[in-house]
Amino acid sequence: MTITQTKPGAGVEFRALRRTFGSTVALDGLDLTVAPGELLALLGPSGCGKTTALRMVAGFDHPDSGQVLVDGVDIVGVPANKRDAGMVFQSYSLFPNLSARDNVAFGPRIRKVDAATRRARADELLAMVGLPTQGDRFPHQLSGGQQQRVALARALALQPRVLLLDEPLSALDAQVRLTLREEISRLQKNLGITTIFVTHDQEEALSMADRVAVLRDGRLEQCATPIELYHHPATAFVAEFVGTMNRIPGRLTGSGRVEVAGQQLPVIGEVPGDAAVDVLIRPEDVRVSADADGPARVVTVSFLGPTTRLFVELPGGVGIKADLATRQASGLGPGAAVQVELAEHPVRVSASR
Repeated sequence: MTITQTKPGAGVEFRALRRTFGSTVALDGLDLTVAPGELLALLGPSGCGKTTALRMVAGFDHPDSGQVLVDGVDIVGVPANKRDAGMVFQSYSLFPNLSARDNVAFGPRIRKVDAATRRARADELLAMVGLPTQGDRFPHQLSGGQQQRVALARALALQPRVLLLDEPLSALDAQVRLTLREEISRLQKNLGITTIFVTHDQEEALSMADRVAVLRDGRLEQCATPIELYHHPATAFVAEFVGTMNRIPGRLTGSGRVEVAGQQLPVIGEVPGDAAVDVLIRPEDVRVSADADGPARVVTVSFLGPTTRLFVELPGGVGIKADLATRQASGLGPGAAVQVELAEHPVRVSASR
């Protein structure tokens, strides 16, 4: 066993978890299971309860009712410093008067690990997070990305069975964020540590997580793999929240179908009582082709590298976004007359706005 090898990742379960702050309900009967060694992302809008759930595992907050179980044992009454969990915060929270090495070694020092062992552990962890020569530097001498690496190493220093990440990349610039995202994923897989990752960034959640749990108003909307979540959202909220979604008017025709943009498509999921509905369609499921007699018009063109996004006006003034391979979008400039066809996939509908 190397110094930095962690214990096996622990299973975590939120069971009927409820937390209120005055009249505000932060968690409303949350039920969710995290498998040992899994990286689970908690995703949702501000105020949905994702950080509150994370703090429950860390021991920084306590539920009004319900349980937080680690390997089947309820830890609600266990003090934070006795829980087998490490946490990384958005704000780094390094000790400014300690070097990078001493920040990482702080937990082992409190646990009375001998000086030689904790120094060796700190140096190995700093090397693991890409800072092999930065141990003597103080936080003010490090960039934001380097400080967050130190914070990650510090969280791993006590070899926790659960790693908690509270929007750790949101304060970093785009390139550093991308690099650290890849490094955290690699490190988590190598160590096999159970990780719960709070983020508001959909791309982070979809690219890093084994599964993504989407929360709304303190409740779980859906927990699934990124592919399942994106292509088979369980609710209209998930469909609109994850990725980009068109919302265009349609009319239910019976027999589980909806008429939209001159086509009839099969409907999945809940169906409102009214015939008039909004149809949810992803931009990549919209096909656009040049046609001098076409009834639709290209309004704007946005170059996104390998893809190009067109905003197209349909007859009646309805706008729709379409994502095409950039090569296919060649020649489709603003004002171009086009035909629009929707992919024959089952679609979700929601009550018309």
